[in-house]
Amino acid sequence: MSGLFEGTTVVDRPIDEVFQFLAAGTNDPKFSPRVQKIVQKTPGPPGVGTVFASTVKDAGMTTEREFEITEFDAPRRIRWAERSKNIVTAVEGGYDLEASGNGATKVTIFNVLAGHGIGKLVAPLALRAARKDAPAFALRIKSAIEG
Repeated sequence: MSGLFEGTTVVDRPIDEVFQFLAAGTNDPKFSPRVQKIVQKTPGPPGVGTVFASTVKDAGMTTEREFEITEFDAPRRIRWAERSKNIVTAVEGGYDLEASGNGATKVTIFNVLAGHGIGKLVAPLALRAARKDAPAFALRIKSAIEG
């Protein structure tokens, strides 16, 4: 089973600045408490094909994850796919950005979570928790960018 969660917020910063912050990829620990560490594994500026490796702690378990940027349309859209094989993975995720007037930017983040093996039993719980946290997650992104 797979399922979608998403969160939306308005960041009081111009779209180009918001895109740069999110596209960097390594800022995730500033707004996602589950991300303990993240590094870019491929050389050059972020774009399609860029791979990031992260250490993530969920429900007391630490896992290694690898994501690849699959779409990069500055300054409006970023898509990624998890390449690692954990019991629950983000098979697709992304940011959609839209200029919102007065120098602000509407940001929507989403992830499609899927379970693998025993993860098929865990995925609905992970999805429920992610959906519950989505509004707060979006606000943490806002705080990180504005801070």
